[in-house]
Amino acid sequence: MPRIAIIGVGAVGAYAGAHMAQAGEEVIFVDPWPENVEAMRANGLRVSHLKDVAEFSTKVRALHITELQHLSKEAPIDIAFVCVKSYDTAWATAMIRQYLAPAGYVVSLQNCINEETIAAIVGWGRVLGCIASSITVDLFEPGHVRRAAGKSGASHTVFRAGELHGRITDRTREVVRLVGLADSAKPTENIWGERWSKLVINAMGNGLSACTGLISRDIMLNDTLRHFSTRLGSEAIRVGQALGYKLEEIFHMKPELIARAGENDMDATREFDAHRLEEARRPGGGAHRPSMGQDMVKGRRTEIEFLNGFIVDKSEPLGIATPANAALTSIVKRVEKGELAPDPRHILELRLN
Repeated sequence: MPRIAIIGVGAVGAYAGAHMAQAGEEVIFVDPWPENVEAMRANGLRVSHLKDVAEFSTKVRALHITELQHLSKEAPIDIAFVCVKSYDTAWATAMIRQYLAPAGYVVSLQNCINEETIAAIVGWGRVLGCIASSITVDLFEPGHVRRAAGKSGASHTVFRAGELHGRITDRTREVVRLVGLADSAKPTENIWGERWSKLVINAMGNGLSACTGLISRDIMLNDTLRHFSTRLGSEAIRVGQALGYKLEEIFHMKPELIARAGENDMDATREFDAHRLEEARRPGGGAHRPSMGQDMVKGRRTEIEFLNGFIVDKSEPLGIATPANAALTSIVKRVEKGELAPDPRHILELRLN
């Protein structure tokens, strides 16, 4: 049985890790938030779903990051899932590196594209990527992760894990087995395309929620906000295509459809709008606050520079204009600093519209 470390017990790390622990895997949870560590020690990890799945709690071993040094007296870690925010990736990886087994490796189970950062610390051969797609989880309170849905199961593959070189290996299959304890999972030969596709999804919704204060449904139901979201996605898709990535479906639509909708193709816009409005009007559809919106509500630093800002940075050497992503990045930064209060008017009155 592998020794597993979850570095960063936020929503995704807690959700995936709790299911591993419940299944009897040897998991060590490491987190910098004292109240979260204390709650896990006292009551275990509690997992609840909006529908169809019974709530459960599971006993776990939780360490504060200052206690990680104790691992020097124990057997090394075989698999480290890094689940921290992107801006914490480098130090979190450096922290766990010295406790890895000789054949141990790091899995980026994060929103953004952090594999290169991790590889600079542990080496390219010791990194895997793992996507959590449309998982809609939040750390509701210390020691309690909540999912705004039931299990996706066969209807949608939540986890996709892959080697950076694209071949399916025993390591890939082991990561798929572990995250598959939480929900549907599959190996992928296209981790970079999966990563960029996930980036597009986050770029279309996270920053909008953070700067407007709205949940996903309210953004989708507003024509101006929905169309701005389409522009964000279109720009991101064009950058990803120019970088050579093979993009996967985005919101269960072909990337080219979203790209053309954001470029004012009327047929594509009608199809995109119909799809998103159907989702918003479905019971429970979009009734959640994306992770960056949650961060803003909690007064935490956002990942805007690693999402929309990252797209802008990658677009510049390519000569591709990304004005919507640049504008959103600037607005979210101002809201984050307290210069602006969250308000839909930041986008509704934007000259780009």
